[in-house]
Amino acid sequence: MRYSAWKVFWEGLTGNKGWTPQWREPEPKPEYDVIIVGGGGHGLATAYYLAKEHGITNVAVVEKGWIGGGNVGRNTTIVRSNYMLPGNEPFYELSMKLWENLEQDFNYNAMISQRGILNLSHSDPQHDAYARRGNAMQLVDAGAVLLGKEEVRKMCPFLDFDNARFPIRGGIWQPRGGTVRHDAVAWGYARGADSRGVDILQNCEVNGFILENGVCKGVETSRGTIRAKKVAVAVAGNSGKVMAKADMRLPIESHVLQAFVSEGLKPLIPGVITFGAGHFYVSQSDKGGLVFGGDIDGYNTYAQRGNLPVVEDVCEGGMALIPMIGRARLLRAWGGIMDMSMDGSPFITKTHIDGLHFNGGWCYGGFKATPASGFCYAHLLARGEPHEVATEYRLDRFRRGAMIDEKGQGAQPNLH
Repeated sequence: MRYSAWKVFWEGLTGNKGWTPQWREPEPKPEYDVIIVGGGGHGLATAYYLAKEHGITNVAVVEKGWIGGGNVGRNTTIVRSNYMLPGNEPFYELSMKLWENLEQDFNYNAMISQRGILNLSHSDPQHDAYARRGNAMQLVDAGAVLLGKEEVRKMCPFLDFDNARFPIRGGIWQPRGGTVRHDAVAWGYARGADSRGVDILQNCEVNGFILENGVCKGVETSRGTIRAKKVAVAVAGNSGKVMAKADMRLPIESHVLQAFVSEGLKPLIPGVITFGAGHFYVSQSDKGGLVFGGDIDGYNTYAQRGNLPVVEDVCEGGMALIPMIGRARLLRAWGGIMDMSMDGSPFITKTHIDGLHFNGGWCYGGFKATPASGFCYAHLLARGEPHEVATEYRLDRFRRGAMIDEKGQGAQPNLH
């Protein structure tokens, strides 16, 4: 079924009796060409692009829970491509281009809103660093505008410009950045993959890999043995646990990242704003709620919930930037499990086990990378070689001394 304004109108006239389920609930086949472990945004996008771009449709997406129950539905919905290093910026720019055409591509309303993202600077050295980042963005046509204090004041007059501790010097603005409805992304990719013949297997947990003579031949699941020519893992914060079933130890730590939504307010935030003197970022949803977040909880965990100290820290950052939001009430909060890599950059790679591939280590950048991650992972699975914008996302880069340390903070996952 294709969606359109006419379809909505017609169903309204006929009692909404013609809608069909967005995807099937198939039984597992004994064997597939590709099994994708993980039914989040990256796994579903990979399945979608395998079918659409490469014609590989004998694919199963194996998800231990339900579609949309993981990080793809537990984030602050921000999309951007304001990176600097050559190993990262072209990749995230590809993702931005895919975001811009996504709704037409998979015929689903993902509520993509390119209202821009503004990163504030609070010192002269930070402003200079933003100028350097903006120049790197311009080299790949990502678009960047360096703003002075008065230009920021005109755009966001509600910010605290009189704060002596965190003075606002200016900022860097990417007009093409913005937000996307996170669960709609999961549903749209799931529907698009299913319509092309991909089997989406919910409530199907992977308990182990079938390894024969150093080759991965499939997976053992809670719904039985499923064999495959290739197995691709994309399970975000659970990467360490899943890959341990193949006796692999990853350069990854798992942390929880909390996000928050306030009560509905009148339109205030024009796009996305980030606080340069701390870790706070905020946007406003179509319902009026302020959607915001900050740092990860510093301890290792697999829990999808956080603790009070980070709630306090995030709210302090918000108050330092926009004091008037102190009167708003917090409506709800949630947590996602972040797979924090040692250099803050991800992996889309083969492993030393033939037939077993890995996608992970996304740190804070997983949601915004969803389209490009799926596109490049599908390219790797179909052609056996990395996509041109993902050549540096290999597991062996630490051994080769080729880290992609975007923030320049070294091997401290809690800081990335």
